[in-house]
Amino acid sequence: MAAKNQLDLLVSNFQQKRPLRAGSLIITAYGDAIVPRGGTVWLGSLMKLLEPVGVSERLVRTSVFRLTRESWLQAEKVGRCSYYSLTGPGLRRFEQAFRQVYNMATEEWIGNWCLVFLSQLDNGKRRSIKEELEWMGFGSLAPGVMAHPRMEKSELLPLLQERDALDETIVMQSEPQELLTSKALRLQVKESWNLNLLGERYDNFLNQFRPLWNELKIEDSLSPEDCFIARTLLIHEYRKVLLRDPLLPDELLPGDWEGRSARLLCRNLYRRIYARAEEWLDVTLENASGPLPAPAPNFYRRFGGLD
Repeated sequence: MAAKNQLDLLVSNFQQKRPLRAGSLIITAYGDAIVPRGGTVWLGSLMKLLEPVGVSERLVRTSVFRLTRESWLQAEKVGRCSYYSLTGPGLRRFEQAFRQVYNMATEEWIGNWCLVFLSQLDNGKRRSIKEELEWMGFGSLAPGVMAHPRMEKSELLPLLQERDALDETIVMQSEPQELLTSKALRLQVKESWNLNLLGERYDNFLNQFRPLWNELKIEDSLSPEDCFIARTLLIHEYRKVLLRDPLLPDELLPGDWEGRSARLLCRNLYRRIYARAEEWLDVTLENASGPLPAPAPNFYRRFGGLD
């Protein structure tokens, strides 16, 4: 029962967080479990899914209403039942975020940077766009100038258009003109991204989930429902840290960077429990036609291959 005790501790830690961000957990559940199975789910089965994590029916309703108002989710009524799916903009934001979560391969960095100049925006809009870019892993090079080593210009245009900021924002793709790991660049990276804080967040993730992984290697007796809970909390906590990570090239990171260990732990634990979690989803999730379909083939390519 040691693994179950570790899982109970993870659930307890989640429930004690204030405020309890149920909306963020719902987005995790959509990204990890629902989108691969068609993307639409009955509100009642979503409530049943999240109740063991400590999210009440009332909180699910309130959070879903808020996510709908914020254009993450859209509703379809069939009789007295409501079925929810991601909106177009919600799906775009989801795909951009979750692509990083399940990706194990890191492309070789050739020294390019995506630069965003916000100086022509009014103060309110500049703060809003800056926060969104920081959430995507951008760092601040100078007042009004944000940078990312891997983001493509084309990935930003829908966001800027959505926020009515496209005509007032300058986006450039730079090419290297000097050594990729010059002293000046290393110092700039240290100033622009708080790697110490990010490393602490990865450490916290490792300290939360490594005990469960160690116990599962000794005795793995988790039920399908337990595995779903563990998998959801795993991806939820990993996603929160990863989306603050600009995924800087290895050349610009410390040799003992905690992010590498966190990625391996997340992959190994996910591979261990995903199949039993899918068994629980088979009998819990419904759409207007009945049980949700099996996951799409690309689901099994997560983390470099699940089998």
